[in-house]
Amino acid sequence: MANISCTDIVKSYGAYPVIEGMNLSIPDHEFVVFLGPSGCGKSTMLRMVAGLEDVTGGRIEIGGTDVTDLPPGERGVAMVFQSYALYPHMSVADNITFGLRRQGIPKSEIAPRLEQVAEMLGLAPYLDRRPKNLSGGQQQRVAMARAMIKTPKVFLFDEPLSNLDAKLREKLRTEIRKMHLQLKTTTIFVTHDQLEAMTIADRIVLMRDGKIEQMGTPDEIFERPASRFVADFIGTPAMNFLHATMEEGHVARAGGIAITLDPEAFPSLKPGQKVELGLRPASMDLCEPGVENAVTGTVVLVENMGAEGQVITEVEGEEMSFVTQRFRRLSQNDTVHFAIRRDKVHVFDPNTGQSLRGV
Repeated sequence: MANISCTDIVKSYGAYPVIEGMNLSIPDHEFVVFLGPSGCGKSTMLRMVAGLEDVTGGRIEIGGTDVTDLPPGERGVAMVFQSYALYPHMSVADNITFGLRRQGIPKSEIAPRLEQVAEMLGLAPYLDRRPKNLSGGQQQRVAMARAMIKTPKVFLFDEPLSNLDAKLREKLRTEIRKMHLQLKTTTIFVTHDQLEAMTIADRIVLMRDGKIEQMGTPDEIFERPASRFVADFIGTPAMNFLHATMEEGHVARAGGIAITLDPEAFPSLKPGQKVELGLRPASMDLCEPGVENAVTGTVVLVENMGAEGQVITEVEGEEMSFVTQRFRRLSQNDTVHFAIRRDKVHVFDPNTGQSLRGV
């Protein structure tokens, strides 16, 4: 078992708190992604699990064993960093097996383990090469193989793909996910890239200012954001936000825009109440005038994204965008009508930023 339990974790640098009372439980075999903006504490939290940072307060357990004060080598974890940290004078094979050789593991045991990880990560043809003769993606695979060959209880990845180009990131993202499904090892992956998190995580821990803002599956985080911050951070293109006032009939009005809300989803809303609406561009599309929740705007820009396009419009002096497959027929200054279904509208408290969804 390699379940991870973090209880009341505190990390401070002098008088400056970085992590404030974090509680987190990760079941055995789960792939969890720590996601958040720079400075939110996600890498610090990962390094405390690894034993590379001291814990100011609280307890960390791995597999039911308190590892809070154990050195990294005794925790049963392996870590892959943003920097590949390969030895330039060693071959790929020697880089991968260096840790095992230092532990005095016999060559007869190392050889089959090397063959297995090299085959899994497509490194078999490159075992005799030096790191300088590899591409960036191949070097990152070597770093992953070096961690895998130790057969750890827990894998830790600290933004391992941030130095790669978009195509390589996509490919290695898939390989990391496939590796996890094969090895069934408990994994924590740190990133600031929400697309990366959405595509590989079993569960996302979205952090903000040293605290957990929301924790859940990618679908839960995307479909039911707990706060305006989560809604704004997750999703591409970014969500549209409108300040509105509630009226009779569960209608939220923002100037000339009237959005009818689902009374079952937001039962506590009352006429006169101030709210902030969240409308995802991907949940909106072209419509005929007069359709429920229709918005009328003037096209400012059309961004071709391939199979679909983002249409940026001006609505009552503000920018709003929506996504459609019918973007090619639109031009700048066209008048367009677009709408969102009432079950796709998000509503937030304008003071606290918390979701007002009731069910």
